[in-house]
Amino acid sequence: MPFAIQMAARVRAGDASAVQLVTAAFERAQALGNERSGFTRLLQRRALAKAAAVDKLVEAGIDPGPLAGVPFGVADLFDVAGEITTAGSRTRSKAAFASRDARAISLLEAAGAVLIGTQNIDEFGYGFVTMNAHYGLTRNPHDPARVAGGAAGGSAVGVATGIVPISLAFDTNGSLRVPAGLCGVIGLKPTYGDLPTAGLHPFVESLDVVGALGRDLDDVALVRTILREGAPERQETLRGEIAFGRLMSWFDDNIAPEMRGPLDEFWNRLGRVSFELPHSEIARAAASVIIAAEGASLHRPALEADPMQFEPPVRDRLLAGLLMPSDDYLVAQRFRNWIQARLRRQFELADVLFTPAAPGFAPTIADPTMTFEGKPVSARSHLGIYTQPISLMGLPALVLPLAGDFAMPLGVQLIAAAGHEPLLLRAARQLIDKGLCAVPQLPSEG
Repeated sequence: MPFAIQMAARVRAGDASAVQLVTAAFERAQALGNERSGFTRLLQRRALAKAAAVDKLVEAGIDPGPLAGVPFGVADLFDVAGEITTAGSRTRSKAAFASRDARAISLLEAAGAVLIGTQNIDEFGYGFVTMNAHYGLTRNPHDPARVAGGAAGGSAVGVATGIVPISLAFDTNGSLRVPAGLCGVIGLKPTYGDLPTAGLHPFVESLDVVGALGRDLDDVALVRTILREGAPERQETLRGEIAFGRLMSWFDDNIAPEMRGPLDEFWNRLGRVSFELPHSEIARAAASVIIAAEGASLHRPALEADPMQFEPPVRDRLLAGLLMPSDDYLVAQRFRNWIQARLRRQFELADVLFTPAAPGFAPTIADPTMTFEGKPVSARSHLGIYTQPISLMGLPALVLPLAGDFAMPLGVQLIAAAGHEPLLLRAARQLIDKGLCAVPQLPSEG
């Protein structure tokens, strides 16, 4: 499948029609089925009408926009006009139909893109595996016996399988970065507050961001530009060549053997400065406290009405949040401010920091566990150990697949100071050009 920018160029030139591209996306999704496509709901009537409208603009000599006719998907946490935003939970099966599209969807469609469906998530975004008791599991396209990662695993799989070149997703604790790493695609988590979240069903409002997944860096950059609606960029003041730094301590512990060698080789070829970030483990704990407290507050009415509608792991976390003392939440927020200031000092010495995106290969569906501190633990709650501290600090992060011949994809997480996404994208391009990171490839069928 061509990338989004290439697809749009073909549509604008009249070499392909939007209806053809959208029809092909539906055929691919239907052939794969829900578990392997990542889609929970295909919006054929809506999408074909939008695609036909794009083609009419082209026929009339009018430019439909930079994403003309490009099919895309959204995690099922975004409002879609006329549909129920299930947020991956049956507790919302009788919720009101959305009266309008989420702002991010509206902006992409105004640029000519065509929404084709909603994509699977862990219930309410609580989890890192996309194994949903209500709407099914989502399988990793590189090995269907393994998890896709989560919470927005369906969005990563929709891109990784070539159904769509781009997907919109959310990231609170690593929801798009973890599946990007495990499925071998590019995932951008922006600076907190940079992209519009209107129409996104809240998970944890003090952490939630809207982000993008794709197979091409320029496509992901274009989606970000469109969603920013012309907002000015921060001016970069580089010292020269981009300086990279590696976060150690917490971010160098619990790395699986299959990840250790490639990560060290990556670092040896890049060879810059290593940094310690003391108390990173507390940052992860603080993020967990904030999620528990805000999530419990948000879902309290549904918990009180019928707690048994929730998946057991989600219900347990929410009930624990209801019992949490308010002082714990305040302490977590104070620590958040402290560690944000601490990490800002690191950017005085390095422009871009990096960590693993996830500890290693995607765990199996039959045994969704990973090793943490020498013991097997649930992957559902631990796959985000390297993404959660970065979310707490509200920093932009970009996940890229490491270059190499691996049994499964391995991803690296690049991190920049708040508001420095252009620098992050430049750094990613440099790593791809040097052969340190790879352009995502479609998985082999079989």
